[in-house]
Amino acid sequence: MNPDVEAVMHELDAHRARFEALCRSLTAEELARPVPQSTWLVRDFISHLGTIDGPVGEMFRTMHAGADPGIRDADGGKFDVDNWNERQVQERRSWDVEQLLEEAANMRAVLRGHMAALTETDIARTMKFGGDGKRPPGQVELRQYLRGWCKHDPMHALDMLRAMPERRSPEMEAWFDDPIIRGYQAAMNPGTA
Repeated sequence: MNPDVEAVMHELDAHRARFEALCRSLTAEELARPVPQSTWLVRDFISHLGTIDGPVGEMFRTMHAGADPGIRDADGGKFDVDNWNERQVQERRSWDVEQLLEEAANMRAVLRGHMAALTETDIARTMKFGGDGKRPPGQVELRQYLRGWCKHDPMHALDMLRAMPERRSPEMEAWFDDPIIRGYQAAMNPGTA
């Protein structure tokens, strides 16, 4: 396996273990809290992190295959990540935490297989980011994308804690103390970190 990909996978696994522990510790009341500056509930971030590995893994697969270096809809059209995410979240609103985490584990296993296949040539390629509700489209080297994307779990754990400030602790703050996570929060949720 490519050493850069292996390092990303190691960090990804460590973040997921912490994220799962946080999720399993939440009460029904906490899971149902609305997250400030978001349309989602706390539980919705768990759904999001469990489902987004599907299209991201597919992007890794297509990049390794030498195909279009971006995420596309099933019909080949532009992938609207905001609408897709919203559908996934709404469809899972009645699921319990264990169902959400089981789906996430299954999706992550498939994604890991696609990641493990990535070569130096693959991660040196430029990928297309189609943009979302808060960020414009752009292009980035896959290697750089991986280094930021592997922090997706703590990025959204921090989002979740905006609805549960009493859960912030020195241990949690240490988990979030990362320039990429701070940069993400500044861009996506100004003034909330």
